Amino acid sequence: MISTLGRLGKVEIAQEVFLRSQKAGFGNNVYAYSALVSAYGRSGRCSEALKVFQSMKKAGCKPNLITYNTIIDACGKGGVDLKKALEIFDEMQREGVEPDRITFNSLIAVCSRGSLWEESQRVFSEMQRRGIEQDIFTYNTLIDAVCKGGQMDLAANIMVSMQHKSITPNVVTYSTMIDGYGKLGRFEEAISLYHQMKDAGIRPDRVSYNTLVDIYAKLGRFEEALSTCKDMERAGLKADVVTYNALIDAYGKQGKHEDAASLFAKMKGEGLVPNVLTYSAIINAYSKGGMHREAKQVFEEFKSLGLKPDVVLYSALVDSYCKCGLVDDAVEMLQEMMQAGIQPNIVTYNSLIDAYGRNNQGVTPEFLRESTINPVKDGPLVPESMNKVQHLQDNSGDHVNILAAVSVFHEMQQFGLKPNVVTFSAILNACSRCASLQEASVLLEEMRLFDSRVYGVAHGLLMGSRQHVWGEAEGLFDEIARMDYATGAAFYNALTDVLWHFGQREGAQKVVVAAQRRQVWDNPFWLSEQQFSLDLHLMSVGAAQAMIHVWLLDLRALLWEGRDLPHVLSILTGWGKHSKVAGDSTLKRAVESHMLEIGAPFHVGKYNEGRLVCAGHVVRAWLQDPRTLDLLILRDIVFPSDFPSQRVRQPEIRVLSFKELHMGDSPG
Repeated sequence: MISTLGRLGKVEIAQEVFLRSQKAGFGNNVYAYSALVSAYGRSGRCSEALKVFQSMKKAGCKPNLITYNTIIDACGKGGVDLKKALEIFDEMQREGVEPDRITFNSLIAVCSRGSLWEESQRVFSEMQRRGIEQDIFTYNTLIDAVCKGGQMDLAANIMVSMQHKSITPNVVTYSTMIDGYGKLGRFEEAISLYHQMKDAGIRPDRVSYNTLVDIYAKLGRFEEALSTCKDMERAGLKADVVTYNALIDAYGKQGKHEDAASLFAKMKGEGLVPNVLTYSAIINAYSKGGMHREAKQVFEEFKSLGLKPDVVLYSALVDSYCKCGLVDDAVEMLQEMMQAGIQPNIVTYNSLIDAYGRNNQGVTPEFLRESTINPVKDGPLVPESMNKVQHLQDNSGDHVNILAAVSVFHEMQQFGLKPNVVTFSAILNACSRCASLQEASVLLEEMRLFDSRVYGVAHGLLMGSRQHVWGEAEGLFDEIARMDYATGAAFYNALTDVLWHFGQREGAQKVVVAAQRRQVWDNPFWLSEQQFSLDLHLMSVGAAQAMIHVWLLDLRALLWEGRDLPHVLSILTGWGKHSKVAGDSTLKRAVESHMLEIGAPFHVGKYNEGRLVCAGHVVRAWLQDPRTLDLLILRDIVFPSDFPSQRVRQPEIRVLSFKELHMGDSPG
């Protein structure tokens, strides 16, 4: 009875039956205790399961193999750390209870819950060493742990090894792998594995279908996403909340807010109840479309249903207001959030820092006086930095936005939130909008007091001292390369923007080369026999202009090697008739202006205004003109002798080949 109630999730009734059995004089045995431990464990209530386990031992009832397996399994379901599970594992061996396959499967499951892929490997190796046979559950759980650790190549090898042991992958194996590839942005591999699963005669489950819908949607391949939904329905699985969430989120991120709104309405019309993720997705969609009023209406609808907003939903709304330039409304939403007892997270603060770093936000000094942490009124967290920030305020009234960004940064620190690479990008974006190089320098020096390495690299590159900081920068770049694609691209875009904006153009060029070497932007140099293309649509204004010089120097190097150019050369800005992303044409205008500035013979394409084109022979003649080289070589600014605490550095004028830029080789 206790076991059955536990499987049904009726834990309180199971507890009542257990107590009744004890009063009747026949419940003080290993089976009753183990059943109650399992009941709590199945519901993820590990702390209560552990209390029952301890009371069992105090009552003189010795746990057996089933009890130990049950409590270790409860640790996995309840999110208890591996250390506690291993303590129980050691205890069972001291008590003379030999672990079996279920024991090790449960330990691997604990590792999987905590994304401890290395520990899962060690547990699996110990299982093999003891000669304990593995089953499909062992491998599926191990693959899940490895996928959660982002080790997809290792997961693929494990999947192959299980087949060598005559254990056939099932739908759970494939679904786990497909989801793992999807989370890492390795979409084509995920799609290929999905088709491989179907070819193997394995019928996809709901998880597989939803993952594929999500992947196609993220790729902007909406016809295939919707086709997968139809396949799902034909298989007898109706689209659920997860399916709709994936589509709404992707439509929103692609700027298709009307399609997102239509799906939201359809979902409700089919009787599906939107959850917090649904509302967050539709609010984000409206945010991308600048529809902040609609976003607020959806939020009010959410609250009217009696649902409790979480930090994700509040952060989405704060971001919506920030993106629309309504910073006062964003601050009000932040205050409402905190009054509801919800602690803002790093995403919330990053949105505000980014908003304050933009131009024309209309931040008033009253905000600084009312802020939780006011660097002007309350005094700084670090006195040395305050003098520099105060210097900004004393010398100009135009720095209030920057002060507000710093104030938000301080507040975030005070709440114990560790700034991440997105924060760094937001601060850099604020720097690129500073009124002067000195102001940007002071802001970065302020940030260096909180993270000397990250902001020290940015400050060093901005000040032109690249030889001193480049080694540290390379280490930082390697760390960024291990992050997700969007985060890495935002970081490089922000860093090159600030360098380009303040005239450190040789430095900006080196940074985009470092990014290209680490494949931050997906194949920006596209080559074929008929056409060479440079794709800039995912780059910022500074990054795009620096990359143009890298590309043109590369083409010049090809000519010097005796190779010819193809019939057509083109530069894609992504802002034409068939734009890949939603937004304005700032990048396109900047690229066109810069091409005019250097005299490059490219012109707007006849059938695509987002593409600049030129015949290969015309570009060849321009690149071979001796005067062109001087236009392509980027130089840094020369600091005036009285620039605060900075050394005057004369620019080095030298011819850089593409090989030098990419490999660091110098012909002397």
